[in-house]
Amino acid sequence: MALNCTITRNDFLESLNSLQNITNKKGTLAILSNVLIETTNGGLILTGTDLEVSLRLFVPAEIHEEGSLTLPSKKIFEIVRESGSESITMEETDNSWAVIKAGLSTYNLAGMPDDEYPDFPDYSDDNFISFETYIFLELIEKVIFSIANEKENIYSLTSVLFEKEQIDGVNYLKMISSDGHRLSVMQKEVAADLDQMILNELTLIPKKGIQEWKKFCEDRDSVEVSFDSNQLVLRDGQAVMIIRLKNGEFPNYSAIIGAVELTNSVEINRIPFLESLKRINLFTEDIFHTISLQLEQNRMVLSSQNADLGNAKDELPVIYEGENLTLGFNCRYFIETLQVMECQTVHAYINSNASPCLMKSEEDEGFLSIVMPMQL
Repeated sequence: MALNCTITRNDFLESLNSLQNITNKKGTLAILSNVLIETTNGGLILTGTDLEVSLRLFVPAEIHEEGSLTLPSKKIFEIVRESGSESITMEETDNSWAVIKAGLSTYNLAGMPDDEYPDFPDYSDDNFISFETYIFLELIEKVIFSIANEKENIYSLTSVLFEKEQIDGVNYLKMISSDGHRLSVMQKEVAADLDQMILNELTLIPKKGIQEWKKFCEDRDSVEVSFDSNQLVLRDGQAVMIIRLKNGEFPNYSAIIGAVELTNSVEINRIPFLESLKRINLFTEDIFHTISLQLEQNRMVLSSQNADLGNAKDELPVIYEGENLTLGFNCRYFIETLQVMECQTVHAYINSNASPCLMKSEEDEGFLSIVMPMQL
């Protein structure tokens, strides 16, 4: 049988938009750039996958004839986006082609047979726990910036470590990221009973999965979550997302945190510090954005230099009573950390001229960041 349906433009566009980051990844299988479109009771099921992240969406539609086909995800999205019509009619013809009508416009679009499309991963209906999405949005926001990029040699650092913890009878969810030069930790108290959440010894979620998890949560108030040994499943009444977990090692972040003594403290106003760093960063000359940070009695001096352009120097009042220190840091790491914080005052802890800097605040509950020093 050949698919034939009519669907509201806005509903179709919203669903196709959700699939674009998944289906537009360059890969070896051409069909992965297509979206699988299947009829179901009362509508369509749209599926996209890159074999790492799979997303299945239900869209209400008027079904004239049942069927299924795959169409180029980007092109069908562009057609629907540019359409001025309130409804779209889609009809499958010979050899996996589709005729798409939108108002007075008609398009003939070449698809591919649906039997070549990868199967959607199986998952169990057991062990799902419902969470309000703001929990995950805050966790992700606080750690996503320090995940290693895909070119990183240590494969597992391109992931986020996900953990659960119970402290004095209170349940917490925790995310940790590191690119080998910095570390971000965020934990969030949750009311849900986490006994049903079965995690691996190391549960590693790839960066692409974290990005799509965030996007999945942005338009929803709540989401159900379940973990299998090799995948994370997110769902609500209209959609299911499955993220394949990674295997590998992860730095012993507790030992790294424990190595920084919380004694030599600097209190800094966050916004002036951030603005100063942005000015100093204008004159960093290498990919490492190296700056010099000098700490003296109740003041901090930031400086950078560029052999071709010149140099910059900025001074900030701080609360600091320790010995004079001079360190090198990647300016961008400080900027990105301060941008996700919401506090007025940052507490930074630096023990010596060669020690890392740990930053946290009472207002950013559950969050801390460590930035490793650089050689000047």
